[in-house]
Amino acid sequence: MAAEMVGLGGALAAAQHQLLFLLLLCFLAGGARASPATDALRHASPRAAAGGLCQQLLLPQGYPCTEHTVQTDDGFLLSIQHIQHGKNGVADNAGPPVFLQHGLFQGGDTWFINSNEQSLGYILADNGFDVWIGNVRGTHWSKGHSTLSVHDKLFWDWSWQDLAEYDLLAMLSYVYTVSQSKILYVGHSQGTIMGLAAFTNPKIVKMISSAALLCPISYLDHISASFVLRAVAMHLDQMLITMGIHQLNFWSEMGVQILDALCDAERLDCNEMLSSITGQNCCFNSSRIDYYLEYEPHPSSTKNLRHLFQMIRKGTFAKYDYGWVGNLARYGQLHPPPFHLSSIPESLPLWMGYGGLDALADVTDVERTIKQLRSTPELLYIGDYGHIDFIMSVRAKDDVYVDLMRFLRAQQGLHSSY
Repeated sequence: MAAEMVGLGGALAAAQHQLLFLLLLCFLAGGARASPATDALRHASPRAAAGGLCQQLLLPQGYPCTEHTVQTDDGFLLSIQHIQHGKNGVADNAGPPVFLQHGLFQGGDTWFINSNEQSLGYILADNGFDVWIGNVRGTHWSKGHSTLSVHDKLFWDWSWQDLAEYDLLAMLSYVYTVSQSKILYVGHSQGTIMGLAAFTNPKIVKMISSAALLCPISYLDHISASFVLRAVAMHLDQMLITMGIHQLNFWSEMGVQILDALCDAERLDCNEMLSSITGQNCCFNSSRIDYYLEYEPHPSSTKNLRHLFQMIRKGTFAKYDYGWVGNLARYGQLHPPPFHLSSIPESLPLWMGYGGLDALADVTDVERTIKQLRSTPELLYIGDYGHIDFIMSVRAKDDVYVDLMRFLRAQQGLHSSY
């Protein structure tokens, strides 16, 4: 009887996979018309990663910048950049190390993609901080592995859980060793999921002196982004995995076709692609979109998307769900273990900036995160800010970074002159 049940279960699973496969084929072949946003992606001219982030962005602006390679415990080769001081600073006058961790479909370039006067990376360097830039596996800057190629399925077998447990550990350990100092952590979006999960690990949190989280995410069950909600409802993550699509690259023809199919005007108008994904942004400079598309979006893994969709569906902040059998094999229990925010030490100073128009880091979910922490973080709430405003707003210098740097300096006992 048990064998029959297993056989029936396997047959049902196979049938479900075939159905999903057929649905995705119909979905992609549905003749969805290109939106202005996907046309922009089709005609974008992405910059090659040759030469690295330093050569492409920072050195031409007159900032000292060096490239470093860090290997994770599971073999990924990550590129991180070091900006020792500002354009007019001196090398032996570096302040405390600050580590910047980007969000989903972004890379380290996101901290420098606006002007010198508007980008947080430049502003921190010009104000005496010793700036380090993280780039997670799979981004344009971190495509290496000790044994795998980006064309291998296993290269993309990871989610943000691995970014927190492997990538952050490797990058922060390197900066901690080189600087011989505890690190000021700054993360945005996925960089905050990684941070909050990592800070439950004593091995990682001992290297951090304080953390500033822009659009903090640990729970996603109140997400309101129309584009994301449609993708979740269609089980896009399962469709892609069933088709054997393990890398999400929206510069590829397949990636653009997926966007076109989701942006069926009858169900979802993506003429304003960014707002359909992140919510309205008050101060995003849309005139620079062609320039932004030279660097972003960066690739990520389908497994990462699926992990995020699991969080949306279940309302949990937990490890990746492999199903009962897979969970038993990996975790020794039927359900994936949660990340307990109460495990983050009360002694770790936290600062959080979040916005009232953010459709990803919803205010209700941010408040749930705050309630589960043992300490009370310092908070900056901006009612008309969306998800991207905190890193790309033309007003963020005054609206956000003044308070963020005050917090970072206060943890080091430094006077804020910004």
